[in-house]
Amino acid sequence: MKLLDRYVARQLLITSVYGVAILSIVLVLGKIFKELLDLLVNHNVPLDFILSFIAYILPFSLAFTIPWGFLTAVLLVFGKMSAENELVALRSSGVSIPRICVSVFVLALVFVGICLWINVDVAPRAQASMKDTLYRIATNNPLAMFSSDKVIEEFPGKKIYIERNDGPELHNILVYEMNDESYPMRVVYARRGVLRPDPEKNQLLLHLSDVRYEQRDEDDPANAAKIAQGIVAQETPFPISLTELYEKNKKRKGLSTMTVDELLHRPKPERAAGLTKAEKKQQAAEVSAAKTEVNKRFSYSLASFAFALIGVPLAITAHRRETSAGFMLSLAVALVYFLFIIIADALRENPKLHPELLIWMPNVLFIGLGLWMFVGLSRK
Repeated sequence: MKLLDRYVARQLLITSVYGVAILSIVLVLGKIFKELLDLLVNHNVPLDFILSFIAYILPFSLAFTIPWGFLTAVLLVFGKMSAENELVALRSSGVSIPRICVSVFVLALVFVGICLWINVDVAPRAQASMKDTLYRIATNNPLAMFSSDKVIEEFPGKKIYIERNDGPELHNILVYEMNDESYPMRVVYARRGVLRPDPEKNQLLLHLSDVRYEQRDEDDPANAAKIAQGIVAQETPFPISLTELYEKNKKRKGLSTMTVDELLHRPKPERAAGLTKAEKKQQAAEVSAAKTEVNKRFSYSLASFAFALIGVPLAITAHRRETSAGFMLSLAVALVYFLFIIIADALRENPKLHPELLIWMPNVLFIGLGLWMFVGLSRK
């Protein structure tokens, strides 16, 4: 029996490693290079920044690709064993299906533990570090942040659009300066601009030429009649604070960048008494989103176990040895599973629907269906 366990475990482990590697490259690294290629080629961003950016993205991707790669391995290995009558020979020798699958579930639990560690701690820390990398890029090579035909929203209180850049010289620049209520207090348009770092003041200095802008009234920004239009200037400096960018990254941590411990120990919301209806609704949405994020981390981690339960019966029933058939089957199963997660996550700010419970639905369905199929297969 130990020989059988080693054989099945080895086949599953090798196939899983290949599956995870291929899925990570195709689904994740390909998109990363697509997004960062312009920075690398056109803006001479150091290679270590690109590599560190990829390293920070990778843990988040592994939460998806480890369960998916393991599902692919289960379908391929057991599909091949079924097609080549290895399972028939083992069962004729008195070895039951549950006994054959001991290695499958041991490996599934190992992958559950790895995914739990990644989802609970590693991936959130990596995403937080990724934001710091963006700040370092802005500090060391500010031009890398100002790509052509792109809206730049990283800087607090500002939205910047650059139609085209030629090295440090920018063309057709549009800048919105926003207040705390997201009203555009000032809209600046310039035909040309030159971007220079100002390390002494920890800022970027955008020297604008051929400038015109409009200014809203500070006390009544929504009143279009009070907008001062037609203001022009031949040249004007426009400072962009890097300190504010750094503080934004530090203080406004998104839920995805928080560890589970940080999510569970977030400051408690204010008492409902004295809050407006809109504030109560916003408070309830934030609490619901935090609960959903915590439950999603644990729910994702069980995907490997759910895939093991449903993958073995599907592979044996399909009775196919072809790699393409196994991969297409794994694609269909994974898409259904992750679609449930995506839908529940999209409802995270609607507490009436209890998204923190809906996020567990794919595990309940897949484990329940897998147990039913597995028991039926064992009785044959």
